[in-house]
Amino acid sequence: MKTLTMDDNLQHESVTPKAPKRKKKTKGDFWKSVGQQKYLYFMSIPFVIWLFVFSYVPLWGWTMAFQNYKPAKSFSNQKWVGLKNFVELFQDERFYLVLRNTLAMSIMGIVVGFIVPIVFAILLNELRSMKFKRTIQTVSYLPHFVSWVVVAGIITKLLSIDGGIVNEILLSLHIIDQPIQFMAKGNWFWGIVTASDVWKETGWNAIIYLAAITGIDKEQYEAARVDGASRFRQIWNITLPGIRPTIMVLLILSIGHLTSIGFEKQMLLGNSLVTDYSEVLDLYALKYGIQINRFSYGTAIGMFNSIVSIILLFTANGLFKKFAKESIM
Repeated sequence: MKTLTMDDNLQHESVTPKAPKRKKKTKGDFWKSVGQQKYLYFMSIPFVIWLFVFSYVPLWGWTMAFQNYKPAKSFSNQKWVGLKNFVELFQDERFYLVLRNTLAMSIMGIVVGFIVPIVFAILLNELRSMKFKRTIQTVSYLPHFVSWVVVAGIITKLLSIDGGIVNEILLSLHIIDQPIQFMAKGNWFWGIVTASDVWKETGWNAIIYLAAITGIDKEQYEAARVDGASRFRQIWNITLPGIRPTIMVLLILSIGHLTSIGFEKQMLLGNSLVTDYSEVLDLYALKYGIQINRFSYGTAIGMFNSIVSIILLFTANGLFKKFAKESIM
């Protein structure tokens, strides 16, 4: 065995590459970077102002949740009631029913409305005819631009007992003996809303996945075909891992909006027969807050909604960062 001498050690140390030292960024470097990218900063100023005016300035209105707010009085003359509105909110049995509806439709929307666009984008990407592919893509995202007022009218007509195409098909196939009043059955309402939302938004939501798929290196597919991989194996081993970061980011954002699903489709598709299944948090705030001039109570509902969304966003981001190594922050 050869014994290393001091000269050998010195020689070994001399050829060992040393990690380059990172240069600490100074204020001068920051301003230098700003000077180099000044046009980008100037372009972003209008959007920063818009964000500040419409997203941060309205947070001042949260003070109404701790007041017995009266529009005729100035801010200094409002009566402060502390957490009274929140106590009243959490003691209302209707609130928990509404929260159940909101979470149920949100979870169904995430599970179905999140998976379907991914599958649709992958299947669309597998089409070989570019003309047919573009036609399908155009037709699929057009419903996104249709108002929910129009969509609700279409859905109601399709499910109507008076000439509705769904009942007509079921009757002609002898699946049912008499028309079904779909819009009067509360336990079917969540499914109707979810299906309507999927039909309206699938094509639009698939665009971002199609964009992510185009960013995958085509040589990976060529190498897989040379190795004899089927198209399904290519999708499983190349396409899905390639769009995984996009899927994770959008999933985290969707979880953050779990309680903020709006109220348009529920209000337009709902009726007095399915109120116990159609009412969501935003609609509850509108009905029991703003419409009867209980502005402080409505603000408390909105504040609860926003805080829960923030907690869900940070929780989902932390879990995905820990287990899936994906994060948006």
